[in-house]
Amino acid sequence: MSEPLENLYFNWLCAKVIYIRNHNPSMMYWKLLTTLHRTEFAWFLSGDDNRAEDGLVLRKEFLLAADIPDQQEWRRIPPCSVLEMLIAFARRTEFQTADPVPNWFWEFIENLGLKYAHDGSDTTVEEIQDILDQFIWRTYGYNGVGGMFPLDNPRRDQREVEIFYQFCDYLMDQNRMP
Repeated sequence: MSEPLENLYFNWLCAKVIYIRNHNPSMMYWKLLTTLHRTEFAWFLSGDDNRAEDGLVLRKEFLLAADIPDQQEWRRIPPCSVLEMLIAFARRTEFQTADPVPNWFWEFIENLGLKYAHDGSDTTVEEIQDILDQFIWRTYGYNGVGGMFPLDNPRRDQREVEIFYQFCDYLMDQNRMP
């Protein structure tokens, strides 16, 4: 294996969500995806630790898929990234709704306000990081605007709701219950 493990893993993660049909290099999202991968997903609400654990499970899956011997330390350190958490949660939402992982992932990106952070834009890494900080530290709106799941009719403060239940509220709010 000549390429570093982390590069192989990052490319494996990106392949789970990138639509290949877009051949315009300026519409790629390498800057965004790299920033998501370099940003730790910090959680502080009970239940969101499960989102971090789901993200870490991707590392073991990657090692198995790539037929690479187990790397226990690498699987635990560094902590789960935002990219890992979003992909793992998109997989969970696919299971709940049958909408494919890439669709959910990019819906999360759009809801977070990062849709226009493609490589052809003038969006800076600092601007992306500011949006991610708002998401991670839950400084978005009561209704979830600025988070993964903005609601038209919130029944509770979304900043105090674990991500899985925000998702459930979002499905109900958007009339998308399976």
